[in-house]
Amino acid sequence: MAPMTAAATELLDYDQVIADFDPVLGLEVHVELGTETKMFCGCPTAFGAEPNTQVCPVCIGLPGSLPVANVKAIESAIRIGLALNCSIRPSSVFARKNYFYPDQPKNYQISQYDEPIAFDGHLDVVLQDGTEWRVDIERAHMEEDTGKSLHVGGATGRIHGASHSLLDYNRAGVPLVEIVSKPIVGAGERAPEVARAYVTALRDLLKALGVSDVRMDQGSLRCDANVSLMRKDATEFGTRTETKNVNSLKSVEIAVRYEMQRQAAVLESGAEVVQETRHFHEGDGTTSPGRRKETAEDYRYFPEPDLPPVQPDPAWIDELATTLPEMPWVRRARIQEDWGVSDEVMRDLVNVGAVDLIIETVEAGASAEAARGWWVAFLAQQANSRGVELAELPISPAQVATIIGLVDEGKLTTKLGQQVAAAVLDGEGEPEQIVADRGLEVVRDDTALQKAVDEALAANPDIADKIRGGKVAAAGKIVGDVMKATRGQADPARVKELVLAACS
Repeated sequence: MAPMTAAATELLDYDQVIADFDPVLGLEVHVELGTETKMFCGCPTAFGAEPNTQVCPVCIGLPGSLPVANVKAIESAIRIGLALNCSIRPSSVFARKNYFYPDQPKNYQISQYDEPIAFDGHLDVVLQDGTEWRVDIERAHMEEDTGKSLHVGGATGRIHGASHSLLDYNRAGVPLVEIVSKPIVGAGERAPEVARAYVTALRDLLKALGVSDVRMDQGSLRCDANVSLMRKDATEFGTRTETKNVNSLKSVEIAVRYEMQRQAAVLESGAEVVQETRHFHEGDGTTSPGRRKETAEDYRYFPEPDLPPVQPDPAWIDELATTLPEMPWVRRARIQEDWGVSDEVMRDLVNVGAVDLIIETVEAGASAEAARGWWVAFLAQQANSRGVELAELPISPAQVATIIGLVDEGKLTTKLGQQVAAAVLDGEGEPEQIVADRGLEVVRDDTALQKAVDEALAANPDIADKIRGGKVAAAGKIVGDVMKATRGQADPARVKELVLAACS
């Protein structure tokens, strides 16, 4: 008899989930490597090219074509493994992972199975309250990416309801490293937070290594979140689901929490959780069924006959170990001391994803104080209103540093600087060009300012009398009128000086 299933939208209260069940997580993170060419051929890997313009017989699987492994990708995989405290296997092999899907042109994927290049590591991550959590790494293995399907004619962009599908094989063959965690147990109610903290730390580490641009919005970093539940008295893991291709840090946390609540509702109803892949929906934070999950036997792995084993020279591995950069958490401790901020403030900066952005803004010429102010105030508000992570805003630290510089030079007020930043976010160009095109530079012509001050005083004789009577605070109304008349381009401090001088 087929197992009963509960309604997909039925959720159990989160507190009840934690009271009745222990969550078990397994996180698989796919990293697109930043190599110039693909994993097994010489096709370019640049993102955003016209569909099917970066393909060749090897990456679309034409008969008789032979793969050749990308040495730079192997180097990146070893460096990732070393940074994750993994052992590097003296001899690892590629395998064929057999399955049919339209975006997999060969009907198999070249991957690594039982002999991955890196294995048995760990990554220590810090939660929002400063608690440190160790995530054990099972393996990091090399493989090639698939192509991309575009489903046309439906309301959701998925195959269900579409009238037809288009295939772009530009991404087929792009080198990947898949980092697979060991089961994460004991996290309890903090399981979603642990998942997000782990992917965040992993992203920061990979960025520091320079092996990937880790753009989750472009698919350079994708997380598959495996979730299962155990009843409190159980000794075996529950049936897991795998939510595929979650592409933001916030969504990792939301997807794990949702699956915990959904699976708990299924189990409490007396039904069974179905082992399957699931799709995550950014709009409402829900998941929906994908396909029944295959087992390793279903993939019929066997060694790739056209590729020799990867046998890195131990001396080369030792040399690569010397190229590892300062780890992000070590760098942050040093930066925290340089900035002179408390552990609590630094934790807040880390939690909003601002630390590296601030560091890069300072390196581009801004002061640490100004950089912190812009990223954690105005730009954080912009990220929140747009529903994206801070690092996903379409503005670079260099551009923020330029705006700060214009404010520091007195060419812009803070308010005008915010207008310029908003224009950069809207894709209008570089800050200095936006200032020129919009004519936003601060008005420094005292003649023009004096005229605006005189007009404002004339329009508000009662306010002028109060100022002359010694009520300096009343000057704020006149300053505001002048700022409005000059579209915010006057220096408010200079306007106040002119107002007080006119009323003396």
